[in-house]
Amino acid sequence: MNVTYSWLKEFVDFDATPEELAELLTMLGLEVESMEKLGGGLDDVVVALVEEKLQHPNADKLSLCRVNNGKEVLDVVCGAQNFKQGDTVALAQIGAVLPGDFKIKRSKIRGEESCGMLCSEKELGLAEESAGIMVLPPAIAPLGTPVFAALGLKDTIFEIGLTPNRSDCLSAIGIARDIAAKLGLKMKYPPVTLVESSERADSVIGVTVENTELCPRYAARYISGCTIAPSPEWLVKRLNAIGIRSINNVVDVTNLIMMESGQPLHAFDCLRLSGKRIVVRTAEEGELFTTLDNQLRTLTSADLVICDGERPVALAGIMGGLNSEIENTTTSILLESAFFKPAAIRKTAKRLGLHTESSHRFERGIDIDNVTRALDRAASLIVELAGGIMAQGCIDIYPGKSDRAAITFRPEKANELIGINLERDVIIDILTRLECRVSQCTDGSVAVVPPHYRIDIEREIDLIEEIARLNGYDKIPATMPIAHVVSDRPTRHQEIEKRVRDLLVNNGMTEIINFSFTAPEAAGKLLLDDDDPRRTAIKLANPLVDEQSVMRTTLLPGLLETTARNMNFRSLDLKLFEIRRVYLPGEGDSMPREPLCIVGAVTGSRDGDGWSRPNEPVDFYDAKGIVETVLDFLDIGGVSWATENPESYYHPGKSCRVYAGRDCIGSVGELHPTVQKNFEIEKPVFCFELDFDKLVRLSRTKKTITAPSRFPDSTRDSALLIPEELAAVKIIECIKGEKSKEIEHVQIFDVYRGKGVPEGYKSIAVRIRYRSFERTLAEEEIAALHKRIISNLMDKLQVTVR
Repeated sequence: MNVTYSWLKEFVDFDATPEELAELLTMLGLEVESMEKLGGGLDDVVVALVEEKLQHPNADKLSLCRVNNGKEVLDVVCGAQNFKQGDTVALAQIGAVLPGDFKIKRSKIRGEESCGMLCSEKELGLAEESAGIMVLPPAIAPLGTPVFAALGLKDTIFEIGLTPNRSDCLSAIGIARDIAAKLGLKMKYPPVTLVESSERADSVIGVTVENTELCPRYAARYISGCTIAPSPEWLVKRLNAIGIRSINNVVDVTNLIMMESGQPLHAFDCLRLSGKRIVVRTAEEGELFTTLDNQLRTLTSADLVICDGERPVALAGIMGGLNSEIENTTTSILLESAFFKPAAIRKTAKRLGLHTESSHRFERGIDIDNVTRALDRAASLIVELAGGIMAQGCIDIYPGKSDRAAITFRPEKANELIGINLERDVIIDILTRLECRVSQCTDGSVAVVPPHYRIDIEREIDLIEEIARLNGYDKIPATMPIAHVVSDRPTRHQEIEKRVRDLLVNNGMTEIINFSFTAPEAAGKLLLDDDDPRRTAIKLANPLVDEQSVMRTTLLPGLLETTARNMNFRSLDLKLFEIRRVYLPGEGDSMPREPLCIVGAVTGSRDGDGWSRPNEPVDFYDAKGIVETVLDFLDIGGVSWATENPESYYHPGKSCRVYAGRDCIGSVGELHPTVQKNFEIEKPVFCFELDFDKLVRLSRTKKTITAPSRFPDSTRDSALLIPEELAAVKIIECIKGEKSKEIEHVQIFDVYRGKGVPEGYKSIAVRIRYRSFERTLAEEEIAALHKRIISNLMDKLQVTVR
């Protein structure tokens, strides 16, 4: 927000210098990001009188002038022809530095000495172009007076950085109000004088608001018989000072009032409005509209538009239309002032890539009570500058008018939170200076009704912030914080998480981090059943994009998308994992559950390319081995692998669930071909999932250490013929079921299918190691125990010894 020092002084009669005012504004939370002094450093450009103008003796297009600066008469050579003897001009004296770092020096031009330069508006930075030098009004100021001071242009421009909640300060009056409240001075609001005709406005123009939710208030005035012309000099200078280009007297007034009061306005050429009426509605889907910048826009049903009797004539709160703009021939004006819902303007402006001074204010929220005040001020100025007749009354559609609710405020609470001790009367005085309505309550609290323009004040804490701000942040005493010393020792859960993460990295895996947001169709890509709870995702209230509009219920989609992305970059040998939370809806109104999960994926070559090792692809057992490594590391016992009821996103027959006792703690398997296709992955991928919270609960941090037996061991190998459907783990469980202390270890070390093995069967080789902790086992004991084990296998599992 740009505002000048002199403009602020029109509303508040303060004595602060520009530097002091900049400090005051910054301490009020209105940070002054930069200060620019108009005419600063140009005091050597003074008012001077041309006493004599002669032809240069050595050049046809140059003049030799005698110029009086009030102290002496100087010789100056000039090339401009738009002035004459006796004119008052702007003289840049020797030593002056003009914009562009152009320094004036004594010089000789075509043999004649020149002791200065007669300046144009362009050379002084007052205009982009100029036809000749600046000719000043006669007797504008005493000779020798700095030109910028004589023209009333010596000023300071403040560029103020505002936080989004302070939309009330997107105006000169808003900033002045804060200055007045801080200094305890009275605000001087600009006077409004309305001279209306007997003809009523509603008899000439009509306004219909079809969508009062997006447009809670719409007001309009009608002015006829006006003349479009350039704006007066004072208006042009004011707008130029704050960076706004002058267009014409009517448009300039709307821009001035917007920057003065914070209320955007728009002027329509009423004769170009079909039926001389306004209809506020949402656009038709795909409706086309050409804005003032001559760009054709395609609208959606969410866009709010201002229409006449036939077509759109403005994008509400953003930009007017080319079909209704003010032209040099305009004589009748419909002047609009309205309040639009901030969210609606923000969405339309963002979608169309249109950011204007008007949309900037509507997006943040304006004062709905200021709609008609700003309209009346603009209408009176237009009549003053452009002539014309103002119709009687204004059309004001405001169906949902309501007063602001009072906020219960406790002065003692303010002192407690801020850390100060202000008297109750001082606090109430601050609130009154902020133009709040304050009334005492019987319980000792205060009922405070904030002004409508302070839309950011909603709660008691907001009022407390205002007390601290107006009293002065620098007056809050510096104190040492009081805090409890809390041990930052990680919890058991955090410690195990760190150790498991390190374990996976040490096993050659790479950790990835994905967004917690995902696409709604992610569950469908995994082929999850319709009744699977992971299909019910928590929706975001205001997502940035549709692809990240719900909270993830599983880590797999993000993992597979990362895998596919890396494969597209020809990174084909991947071992990826992620340890993050998923978000599952709670029952009823309860908060969502956020369990921590582990997922991993391996694909490509097992060991990579190399002359000394075979280039073998990873398979199911690589993923299973990683899971076994984690479970062994956490010392989780009773682990079993079940192929029943596999997850829908795994390949049938190439996956299993992982159990610890009766608890399902995860799954591992090859990705289903359809899921692989859904994620555009060309090569087989083997994945695993683990419920980390269950792993922590089942893990054993204290391990039992047993000294090895000092007696020798003995092993026996047996080849068994078993049905294909019999799981190898059943063999191991049956052997260990003997519960003999002499059985130290059981291992399946070979599987064979082929010649000599009937179809539907497989041959497995089992190695059993026997050892006693008490004595050396005799051959007869080992043979008897082994025979009993084999017999038990044959009876219980119907296996055959080869």
